[in-house]
Amino acid sequence: MPATRSTPPPRGIALLLAALSSLGPFAIDTYLPSFHDIGASLSATPIEVQQTLTAYLLPFALMTLWHGAIADALGRRRVILVALALFALATAGCALATRIEVLWLLRALQGMTAGAGVVVSRAIVRDLYDGAPAQRLMAQISMMFALAPAVAPVVGGWLQAWFGWRAVFIFLVLLTVLLWLVCWRLLPETLPPERRQSLRPAYLWQSYRSVLSSPRFLAATAALSFNFLGFFVYVLSAPVFLMRHLQLPETAFFWLFGPAMGGLVVGSWLSGRLAGRVSTTGTLQRSYLLMAAAAAINIGLCLALPPALPWSVAPIFLYTLGMALAMPSLTLLALDPYPEKRGLAASCQTFLQSGFNAVAAGVLAPLLWGSTLTLAAGMAGFMLLGGCAAWAQRRLE
Repeated sequence: MPATRSTPPPRGIALLLAALSSLGPFAIDTYLPSFHDIGASLSATPIEVQQTLTAYLLPFALMTLWHGAIADALGRRRVILVALALFALATAGCALATRIEVLWLLRALQGMTAGAGVVVSRAIVRDLYDGAPAQRLMAQISMMFALAPAVAPVVGGWLQAWFGWRAVFIFLVLLTVLLWLVCWRLLPETLPPERRQSLRPAYLWQSYRSVLSSPRFLAATAALSFNFLGFFVYVLSAPVFLMRHLQLPETAFFWLFGPAMGGLVVGSWLSGRLAGRVSTTGTLQRSYLLMAAAAAINIGLCLALPPALPWSVAPIFLYTLGMALAMPSLTLLALDPYPEKRGLAASCQTFLQSGFNAVAAGVLAPLLWGSTLTLAAGMAGFMLLGGCAAWAQRRLE
């Protein structure tokens, strides 16, 4: 029974779930400033180093399809602890890699385990809460989660400047071990044995088919994915965007991730404030107006002015604000129809989002990072696709 009906919330649960959700993105953003050094150290081309992102994101997407179903069967806590331990081992291997092919393999092993935190955290929220309280907790998690993409490349940039790229992965190992210890001590089991689901192939096939063939689920997940890609294309292109187009050093990644963090924090705070006061439709309308304004301003600035600070990064604040405002509502719209298999539904949602991200990393980002204008056009295009998907989801209810 959800915590809102019978029990108080576990102490510090929002911070812990935010940390678990942030580990996967943190493993992407922290090493971005090290791309040049990795290429020089391992005798790899820029495209080969870029493919370490794809090597991470594709297994991340594939395995997120299973993390939730396994957590529905075995419990949330056990899956988290095992995944964190395996992630730490894979990350230690990355720090020792001597060839780019070995780094691809170890990044793939990282990706296979990193998604557990994102998937299981979403399922835990729905284990504990319904309705507006669930939206408020999701907003709190998103607000703290916003710190990861801002802090990670800054930390990575300084580690790179001081010690080189291997220090970035050693730092991730230490961070993961600390998170494992905190989870072992504090993470509650929110799925009692009587509510666990089967891992029988026939049951899983029926469940996956039911979720992945639902137009409402697919529309809400597509909206989330396209909204995020409008910003994520900048994350994937960060070394080119900041160091080539804006002529900034490897320690200046905060110029991109700082405004993004600010927008995510403000948008998540607004989502929590609006929960229970404004309808889901009203919240989504406000969010897309903000994202549309950001995309239009971004294109206008690119056409009128040369790439430079602060105008080349200013619209990102407004865009991520709108994106964060929509994120809790769209996440819950996708998961709410599946109260008995929330983990599996969260897996399907994260799988589809991660699949979009993997395609963006391997194909779309290299096509768009040629200029600040093409990146701005990419933001606008993804925002329009997300808006169409959100409109379709509401029409299907």
